[in-house]
Amino acid sequence: MTHELPLPPPALSLGEQLQAIIDQLPDEGVSLGSLVEVIGDEGLLLLTALMVLVFLVPVSIPGVSTVFGAAIVMVGISRLTGRPFWLPRRLRERVLPGARVRNALAAGLQWVQRFERISRPHRLRRLAEQRAWLITGNLAYITAALLLMAPLSFLPFSNTLPAIALLLYAIGFIQRDGGAVLAGHAAQLASLVYFGAVLAGGGAALRALWG
Repeated sequence: MTHELPLPPPALSLGEQLQAIIDQLPDEGVSLGSLVEVIGDEGLLLLTALMVLVFLVPVSIPGVSTVFGAAIVMVGISRLTGRPFWLPRRLRERVLPGARVRNALAAGLQWVQRFERISRPHRLRRLAEQRAWLITGNLAYITAALLLMAPLSFLPFSNTLPAIALLLYAIGFIQRDGGAVLAGHAAQLASLVYFGAVLAGGGAALRALWG
């Protein structure tokens, strides 16, 4: 069973908007489609910020990384191509455990509050508005979402690093803060280095065993 969630007033800060949505999540279950309908196409970055909160705390909810990661990839494609946001029906109707998702979101909200305190609207805004930088940012955004979906939850920080990058991108694009976008690139680079080191180490171990 799912519930429609009221959209919070737009005058609120990002953290306050997210808190208002989290407070309304039902215990029975919430579908990704219901969140999208409430937030709308204009709030896709707000939707991204909401979804990545789950991955910023040490809480494991089966299936969430696939559902939320795929949705974030679709947000990135929508931003990159300039086409309306679209979700496959299977993703849109997937129901997640409301109570567990709400608790994880609430716990992760502190990250938004921390980043909001250091974010400065319209700082280095060219990095958040100029076409070439936007294309670069959206491609990095999609890459981070794909890393979030990678079936490597057994590795520490495998979800956290891409989630931090995505949250910084969302804040940077929402507030036209190029500094936050640059911080997102730094977090994304750290993610790529980390995954690369893990893959290289795993390959070396396999070659040693084979030899």
